[in-house]
Amino acid sequence: MPTTADFEQLLRGVQLRITRPRVAVLSAVHANAHADTESVIGMVRADLGEVSHQAVYDVLRALTEAGLLRRIQPPGSVARYEARVGDNHHHVVCRSCGAIEDVDCAVGEAPCLTASEAHGFVIDEAEVVYWGRCPACSTAAN
Repeated sequence: MPTTADFEQLLRGVQLRITRPRVAVLSAVHANAHADTESVIGMVRADLGEVSHQAVYDVLRALTEAGLLRRIQPPGSVARYEARVGDNHHHVVCRSCGAIEDVDCAVGEAPCLTASEAHGFVIDEAEVVYWGRCPACSTAAN
């Protein structure tokens, strides 16, 4: 788990001011991959005390735009955030409980898939969502 100093260095690296809410949001997302916004708000408030919803939304947006976080939103799910960025990995989502796990690209580097038709686009990323049942839900169903 990265330290506060590590988070401060990440913020410096993308020319963002170091603020307590930014460090707290980075810490929350690093500690809880695929956390939704409400969970991040709860973790930040547990760390800092009262912080507005809007402040956390603004920090999540800034950190995502800076490339320090990745926002994902599988169909039918709320937005979620993860600290694993820059590697074009994919996700597997449980149809029952909504659990999400990372899945590495099956082939090579980004975009790691070849579109059958690019329509003139320069494709640099592919996003794949695998669906199924997690081990706990599979066991419960049997």
